Amino acid sequence: MIKVTFVCLGNICRSTMAEGVFQDLVDQAGLSDSFTIDSAGTSRYHIGEMAHRGTRRVLTDHGISYTGSARQITTNELSTTDYIIAMDRDNLADMQRLTNDAQVLARMSLLLNHAPQTGILDMPDPYYTNNFERVYQLVKDGCEGLLAKIQTEQNL
Repeated sequence: MIKVTFVCLGNICRSTMAEGVFQDLVDQAGLSDSFTIDSAGTSRYHIGEMAHRGTRRVLTDHGISYTGSARQITTNELSTTDYIIAMDRDNLADMQRLTNDAQVLARMSLLLNHAPQTGILDMPDPYYTNNFERVYQLVKDGCEGLLAKIQTEQNL
């Protein structure tokens, strides 16, 4: 099983959206049996809460169901995850401070590194902008690029 974890600050907007979108793409590709997909936050702010209503709305609008709840990433999880995908450079730096293991650090990347056509690296946080549709489009671009990379690397 290939484990992919998406990470943002509170795990109620961006990372949950990415988890839902990536799961949908994996399902459409017929690869569900090859993946474990999850999301987490770097903070404890929203532990146990459901995804933000804007995230749930935009996912529903695009035919994607999501029922997870917020949780915080653990150092143990970092060592057992194949692809650790941060939503912005602050989230990435927060995770990098949790480990000095070069192999774990090499498995970390920004979601928008997988969508160079967007011209940005940091996923905007719709919690503050309320622009959930724009974030959805960026998340989808990043998830499509990430899935293509994983398919190539893992010969799927």
